[in-house]
Amino acid sequence: MNANHDESRARRPKETVHVGCASGFWGDSQIAIPQLLTAEKLDYIVFDYLAETTMSILQRARMRNPELGYATDFVSVLRPHLKTLLERGVRLVSNAGGLNPQACRDAILAFAREQGLSPRIAVVTGDDVAELHAEFTDAQGCRLPDLNGFGPLLSANAYLGAYPIVQALALDADIVITGRAVDSACALAVAIHEFDWVFSDYDRLAQASLAGHLIECGPQATGGLFTDWETVPDWANIGYPIVVLGPDGGFDLTKPPGTGGLVNRATVAEQLLYEIGDPAAYELPDVVCDLRQVSIRETGPDRVRVEGARGRAPSTRYKITATGHAGYQIGIMMAIRGQRARAKALRTAEELLRRTRKLLALNGLPDYTSTVVELLGAEAMYGGNARENDSREVILRIAASHAERKGLEFLQKESASAGTSMGPGTRSHFGGRSDIQAIIKTGSFYIAKQCVPVWLDCGDVHAEVIVPENGEEGPSFPPAAQQACASAPASPDGALRVPLARLAYARSGDKGDDSNIGVIARSEAYWPVLLRELTAERVREYFSHLVQGDVSRFELPGTGAVNFVLRRALGGGGSSSLRSDPLGKSYAQMLLDLEIPCPGEILQ
Repeated sequence: MNANHDESRARRPKETVHVGCASGFWGDSQIAIPQLLTAEKLDYIVFDYLAETTMSILQRARMRNPELGYATDFVSVLRPHLKTLLERGVRLVSNAGGLNPQACRDAILAFAREQGLSPRIAVVTGDDVAELHAEFTDAQGCRLPDLNGFGPLLSANAYLGAYPIVQALALDADIVITGRAVDSACALAVAIHEFDWVFSDYDRLAQASLAGHLIECGPQATGGLFTDWETVPDWANIGYPIVVLGPDGGFDLTKPPGTGGLVNRATVAEQLLYEIGDPAAYELPDVVCDLRQVSIRETGPDRVRVEGARGRAPSTRYKITATGHAGYQIGIMMAIRGQRARAKALRTAEELLRRTRKLLALNGLPDYTSTVVELLGAEAMYGGNARENDSREVILRIAASHAERKGLEFLQKESASAGTSMGPGTRSHFGGRSDIQAIIKTGSFYIAKQCVPVWLDCGDVHAEVIVPENGEEGPSFPPAAQQACASAPASPDGALRVPLARLAYARSGDKGDDSNIGVIARSEAYWPVLLRELTAERVREYFSHLVQGDVSRFELPGTGAVNFVLRRALGGGGSSSLRSDPLGKSYAQMLLDLEIPCPGEILQ
């Protein structure tokens, strides 16, 4: 089936493959491709655009215009660089297709023709499984033909794996565009294609999947969002990541020369823990990864070596992200200044909600589905952990949801009246009048892989991709090894209460309505302190004002880290949450303020 598109790209064994990442989300910077092209070696660039929240945004776009529904950024960032990329033989793999991969391909071909270029583009489809909703199951495998009260289904897309991309690369595609594919599949597919790995070589698959996971968010692996942000130089020119993959699965992570940012053990370890659950069972379509014994070793300036991931056979199902309509929401912000600003802002919110509830009742409409009042600048997200704050300037944020658009029009209009009828120093409609938006709820389900036909289009090839059978599940992993280290002294005479930030780095992320917080010890001496003091119960108590479910803790001895998963922690999560931080991005920063006992003699 190989079309021999370019004889200069004939298959030959490679000692290493250099893969850069130019996008971590839809809306990322335009500086990445020019940076990556300055690297001495560059074989591929991958682009990740699709988060769960992004799927709901794309669905909104497709509802307005059926020709949209893909990441338009991919088209705009390629336009000035496509000729250079093709001349250098740098191949591109991206999930920018979103809900409409063919339209994404057509948009690229349109501007390519204007430039006199003819890139060979492959499109992977089949992830759209909305018509198969009767086959959806929950985590336990129970059928959910009614989606368990999810609401009217707007879209449903399975997380496809690497194999269709491997087939596209075998057809000599210059650009591979997928719909919903797991973020790390782009890098994994490159490794499988270049090194001729078999799909049962699970340890290698796990390593390459980890490489993809580390770079999928762009500069988050090169100093972006780093706990010690003061140590990261030149944010304006922060370097985008490059992984140097080897045929044994080991890889180095670095960045282009002369760029800003920082690559070291800590920056990469933070990204390793980003948005994972149980590190012993990080489930992907092609492999289940065990990340507990991963090691990260600095081998030079802005360069680390990553090894130790293990793998086992994947499950026989795909995860699905589905979207459904769930009413409407609005978020209003206004500036409140002057004496007792906090109390004044709280009263303003109370009075506006009371007034508009009366108007709802007078017009025969039900009450709000939910409301959230936050005082930005007064540590509202910290709940009972907030410090005393008598600020003379806060931003009042009132968010509300309602089953009908009309039900939010009263709050949209009446909020302006606060500028003349409520507290002094109030600037209503801060940032302009707020829009009422449809709530596109996202949810996760599962479907058997055998129910999902996957298709590949490349040139004159239109064929179904036969995903390999999973075979036996493979041997189970042994129990997690116990860390052999002495217990830290617990004597009150030798213990000092210090902020967690003094002992650890941390990063948080989201999966639907759940959040995770990864915490990495700054030194080996602090690791037993984290194990003893930073328990799931203590974290649950600290976030009790935000978390409605339970909290689990998982250990990663190889990295000296613990990972916490906070269930039902985001007020619904994504676009269905009314909170100002619906993705839990601030949770790690909040946890770093927690004070825990630490023996004074080990403090550095």
